Amino acid sequence: MNWIILIIGGLFEVGFTFSLGKAKEATGNTVYFWYACFAACLTLSMYMLMKATQTLPLGTAYAVWTGIGAVGTVLVGILVFKEPATFLRVLFITTLIGSIIGLKVVSPH
Repeated sequence: MNWIILIIGGLFEVGFTFSLGKAKEATGNTVYFWYACFAACLTLSMYMLMKATQTLPLGTAYAVWTGIGAVGTVLVGILVFKEPATFLRVLFITTLIGSIIGLKVVSPH
């Protein structure tokens, strides 16, 4: 169950970075909506990381959480914000995904 909580927390990390990107593009009062989304996602992400580290090894949980956030943020950047999807970017994101899976496999819980 704590792995699921950790994964959801990582997805909320993607949510808060997505919200920052949308706030950068926003005009008028819409900016405040995106900053509120940022604050909500940040709070939920940190809470879920905190809950997951109560039973999972801290180093593993943090690495997986940040890895999910990094991979998700790069994918959102490519798919939503039209950032370049170069061969090297995709290669390194793929290796990061492999590392996240490897940490899960060798983790004691």
